[in-house]
Amino acid sequence: MPAYKELRPGITTGASAAAAAQAAVIILFKGEEIRAATVKNPQGREITVPVHSVSLYGNGARASVIKDGGDDPDVTDGLEITATVSRIDGADFVNGADVVSEADVVEITGGPGVGTVTKPGLQVPVGEPAINPVPRQMITEAVCSFLPEGIGVRVEVSVPGGAEAARKTLNPKLGIEGGISILGTTGIVEPMSEDAFKRSLVPQIEMAMAHGYSTVVLTPGRLGEKWAAGKLGIPPEAVVQMSNFVGYMLNACVRLKIKNVILLGHHSKLTKVAGGCFHTHNKVSDARLETLAAYAGLLGAGSGVIRQLLAANTSEGALEIIRDNGLTEVMPVIAARAAKRAEEHVFGGLRVGVVMFTMGGEVLAADKNAVEIGREMNWQI
Repeated sequence: MPAYKELRPGITTGASAAAAAQAAVIILFKGEEIRAATVKNPQGREITVPVHSVSLYGNGARASVIKDGGDDPDVTDGLEITATVSRIDGADFVNGADVVSEADVVEITGGPGVGTVTKPGLQVPVGEPAINPVPRQMITEAVCSFLPEGIGVRVEVSVPGGAEAARKTLNPKLGIEGGISILGTTGIVEPMSEDAFKRSLVPQIEMAMAHGYSTVVLTPGRLGEKWAAGKLGIPPEAVVQMSNFVGYMLNACVRLKIKNVILLGHHSKLTKVAGGCFHTHNKVSDARLETLAAYAGLLGAGSGVIRQLLAANTSEGALEIIRDNGLTEVMPVIAARAAKRAEEHVFGGLRVGVVMFTMGGEVLAADKNAVEIGREMNWQI
């Protein structure tokens, strides 16, 4: 039996940027070219980060770190996180006032490959580079002890290839344009962290709230997002991607005091909810065909049809069997059941509606709640 292999943690983009900034400051002011930087996270833990490159240029310096996702790599794994440092003298960085904090002597900006925040509701104000507060703190603390008295620095963080990588993230949805975000609250990427992925989805709800919405649409992914806007006229700002985490995101909506939710997506995912499945990854739960067969039987389907449904290869194939046997009324019943199960899941903390689509983008079913919520919001449900 093979031995268990312990998973290797990685380094966040924030810790990578802090390490690169430290290496650039050290060569600029001390003339030393280091190959590893030690930075601290807000919990006081020291993190040693390999430095990829260090160089002087003109009156400044530049260093970079290769982002290491450990055994839980994401789209930023392998990107070069670069810090370009230039000095700021005396009154230029304090505007003639006394220095009162480390933040007064370190100015942090975003360069190519780092996104810019264009919508409210995030930790960073609109118009600022998408470098979150904890990475800013880590960058500042990583360089301050190496600065001569009376000297400040401007640190520009850039990420070659960041704009391309960002297209594979939620950044466009969140209103972060032109690159990736510099993130991390501990400096460490814990491998295989489903919890971290779930938490990363919640800011979409906060973004919707910042746009004035107390009603949101939860959808598994980009296809549902496209259908919501293109087929039903739902504003993109009100649409939240939930991936497979239906229960988690419903609970997040309750916690954030959302009033109404519409679950919208392909009928296969939402049929699982009707069966009581609130984590819809097929390795966790897959009762689509059984649920379809049960409700078809409830509406009078014979044993032969039920056998066909249970033997279907795909949900779309099962839907064809439903249609061929004149049982399409089963889909609104399943939609209503999914809505009821979702409301029960959050103990009545939300009014929930369900809209089901075919893979071709046809509205297959919408329950009473979804229609009422759509009418109230002037959405075309």
